[in-house]
Parts: sequence; C-alpha cells; structure tokens
Amino acid sequence: MTLKLRDGVSMAETEYGIALLDEDAGRYWNLNPTGALVLCKLLDGGTAIQAVEKLAEEFAVDRDTAGRDVEELIDDLRSAGLVEQSLPQRRALPPEVQPEGSVQ
Repeated sequence: MTLKLRDGVSMAETEYGIALLDEDAGRYWNLNPTGALVLCKLLDGGTAIQAVEKLAEEFAVDRDTAGRDVEELIDDLRSAGLVEQSLPQRRALPPEVQPEGSVQ
C-alpha cells in the first residue's frame, strides 16, 4: 500500500517544513521538518518502516521512538482526512507463469 494526498489537498514546502491545505474545508496544517521528512518518504512510495529508518538516521532518534512518531503522524493525517492509502496495482502474470488450472 502507498500513501497519497487525498484529492483536494495540496502541499507546499515552507522554511519550517511543509504546509498541507485542505481546499475543500479551507483548513491547513503545518508539519515540522521531521513530519515533512516522513510524509515525503511515504508519498514517494516508501513504507512506514523505511520512513522510520530515514527519521532515525536523519534526526538521531532511536527506532522505537521514530516508529511511534511515524505511526502517530500517519494516524493524524488519516483522521484529518488528508491522506488515503491506495493498493498497488497487481500485475498480470505472463501466460507461461500462470498457476496451473487458472483462467486466463
């Protein structure tokens, strides 16, 4: 699964991190540099685990703390209705590797 901004939400970099604008509700949120790093990693297709590793590396935070912070940020973004998850598209297997008895 990948994280993406919901339609109607725009993002702008600021000198303090990232601002998210919910154009439908007319509300905005500011993310500090750590939140911005995590969100950008997730929007670029990274996993929560990769975001934890990047956060721990960039800000010298232990992985347990980074893990809690990443999960909390994801939960907050979902609760605010700013992001959604999309399932990766499944690629069809070529006919020569289809499981036996499958319908093509």
